[in-house]
Amino acid sequence: MNRRYRKTIIAGNWKMNNTLSQMKAFADEIRPIMPKSKACTVVLCVPATNIQAAARMFKDCHIAIGAENCHYEDHGAFTGEVTTEMIKEAGAKYVIIGHSERRMYYNETDFAINKKVIAALKTELIPIVCVGESLEQRELGVTMEHIAYQVKCAFANVPADDARKVVIAYEPIWAIGTGRTATAEQAGEVCEGIRAVIRKIYGAHVARSVTIQYGGSMNARNAAELLMQPDVDGGLIGGASLKPADFVEIINAANQE
Repeated sequence: MNRRYRKTIIAGNWKMNNTLSQMKAFADEIRPIMPKSKACTVVLCVPATNIQAAARMFKDCHIAIGAENCHYEDHGAFTGEVTTEMIKEAGAKYVIIGHSERRMYYNETDFAINKKVIAALKTELIPIVCVGESLEQRELGVTMEHIAYQVKCAFANVPADDARKVVIAYEPIWAIGTGRTATAEQAGEVCEGIRAVIRKIYGAHVARSVTIQYGGSMNARNAAELLMQPDVDGGLIGGASLKPADFVEIINAANQE
């Protein structure tokens, strides 16, 4: 982490979990154990049906709310989709874009992801853009080539002032939901490589201001070690964000100097 130049952000991704009543129980459990002062920004990205209630429910915990996906058009015949304006008006400040599960199960392309990033920025939502490699790509030694392509596509036609606002989440696909985790050194190396890609596009001042999270099965046990890496500026947390005590332990790790 390097708080001198950029925010540390711990964001939970609830995926397709937690009804409104389950979310209320989560809020009741986390409220008394949340740290009073935070050196990091805390975000919960919740199902679309929960956003409005979550914005009210977690306000006193100083937890910002995010969406898990958005559409790139601002209206139209896209049954089941939600616009960035809908997300913002519901009370969200962040939106996850390009998660590997969206890429895998819903065939999201890098070009569609770029259009979503632009739409989110236009609506003044903060995009959390996910990038990452498969196990096969890592074993072939093309991790950085693949991720560099994803990053370049995501930032296409994004001006430098907006690029500073984008959060990148490095999520090795082989470590999501598998219990496997990249070593702290592996995570740090790729996050450093991502920053180098941004530096080539926008220069050093923008590159050092962009928050880069690690998102491959970060949990209460390994968070502190991962966050010690200079280019790891937080985490995008899956399963551990569904457990208040575990999520708070990760927040506490991110609060350490």
